[in-house]
Amino acid sequence: MSTTPNHKLSFFEKSGYAMGDAAANLVWRGALAYLAVFYTDTLGISAAAAAALLLVVRLSDGVTDIVMGMVADRTKSRHGKFRPWILWSAPVLGLFMILAFTAPNVSTEMKLVWAYFTYIGLTLAYTVNNVPYSALMGVMTPSHAERSVLSGYRFAGAFLGGVLVMGFTPDMVQYFGQGDDARGYQYTMYVFAALLIGLCMITFFSTRERVQSLASQGSLRKELKDLAFNLPFIIVPLLSVSLFFYYRNVYTGLFFVLVIAVTWYAVDKLIKKPESDTTPSQRDLIDLITNKPWLMILGLGFLTMMFNGIKYGVVAYYFSHYVGDVTLAGRYFIVLLIVSIIAALVAGYLARLLGKRTLFIISLVASGALTSLLAFAGPDDILYVFIIGGAAEFFAAFMPVLIFSMLGDAADYSEWKHGRRATGLFYSAGTFIQKTGGGFAGALVLIVLGAYGYVGTDPETIAAATQGMIHLMSWIPALFAFGAIALLLVYPLHAERMNEIEADLQVRREKAGL
Repeated sequence: MSTTPNHKLSFFEKSGYAMGDAAANLVWRGALAYLAVFYTDTLGISAAAAAALLLVVRLSDGVTDIVMGMVADRTKSRHGKFRPWILWSAPVLGLFMILAFTAPNVSTEMKLVWAYFTYIGLTLAYTVNNVPYSALMGVMTPSHAERSVLSGYRFAGAFLGGVLVMGFTPDMVQYFGQGDDARGYQYTMYVFAALLIGLCMITFFSTRERVQSLASQGSLRKELKDLAFNLPFIIVPLLSVSLFFYYRNVYTGLFFVLVIAVTWYAVDKLIKKPESDTTPSQRDLIDLITNKPWLMILGLGFLTMMFNGIKYGVVAYYFSHYVGDVTLAGRYFIVLLIVSIIAALVAGYLARLLGKRTLFIISLVASGALTSLLAFAGPDDILYVFIIGGAAEFFAAFMPVLIFSMLGDAADYSEWKHGRRATGLFYSAGTFIQKTGGGFAGALVLIVLGAYGYVGTDPETIAAATQGMIHLMSWIPALFAFGAIALLLVYPLHAERMNEIEADLQVRREKAGL
């Protein structure tokens, strides 16, 4: 199907697409936020066992996200490459959402087995649903400006899903459970699972895939076998970084240096191979790791997730122990999410007016500066914290909107440069680095509090650690925002450049009859 570079999407289609991320965030921003406390307080497994479970499964995301991206790229159906996965996976995701919050009456050991089974199932189903959903943005329109608007609608939906589940889960658990939290959580997830399936159906039926690649993909079976050989070059370095970050000793440091050196050598050797000696999946990976704009977007995704993840991760500690009123944390979250919905809806239009790079720099400077001002808030300055925090969040909400819009630009750039387009792979790797950034942000919060001697059951250590909570609410996350500005100053895909690439690709597609 031929389209023009300024192709506009209807309000109906953009809103329908947004419902898919509202569905995803019933799981990502909502269910997973309550899962840890469900494991320890309702299912009855230890905090240490729950922490190990969450860490082990999170590391596996690196494999599953990339595999799913490549599988989606090679999917052929009358409904397209990505839309069918949103529909097919929705019932399975809803089922595992319910199972993950089910507390069977079995031994402690079997409860842990049950937790592993249901959590792995939940994260796999989420990956199968959300990676194709993210990639769908890259093929709904060839216009980079329209993708910015679409990304804004997407994250407005995401924040709406977050408001629903984060704001109402505790009340629904109490209402359905009547003192029995196990039953309350399960019945609550029945409601959210049904809503999730309905929202995914809306996305499937209201959207269309319009951008087709000029290049064909290889055999899926052969490519998966080849991918199994190449994935360690991506996963092992991430594992070494994680080990060094968590343990920070000379052994993990040496392991990190060794892994990076070996990976650098192997990747350099792969890049220098003649194209005739590489498989389609190897060419996809080469396109990815030699795509400088994509690498910069990856860095931006990690830094902005650190910025936002630290801020969100310390809120409960800050209001509970520094302000002295834990109920304010929930109200603060609701304010942030409502502000985020408004910001997400206007972000795409501002990006069209100012350009993505300019808007991104403004968002980083403004949000970083406003976040730093929270260092001056006293425990009684509640209105000040809400106003400054809300203003900072307005600009911070532009960041994920721009990141996912720019991933589509990087896929366009790859197709323009190499004649190949692995949209699913580009978005899957970006999705994984966002997850990684969120995981590192949560770990950094605990590391800083630990450095101040924080022990949750010891009031004396809690009082001594409040200064660390203030730092984590203010200048520590701001450093990551300011650091991201350096990448944007040299980011090459400005609006004029993208207009040239779009026009060139349009001519190629028309010649190919796409």
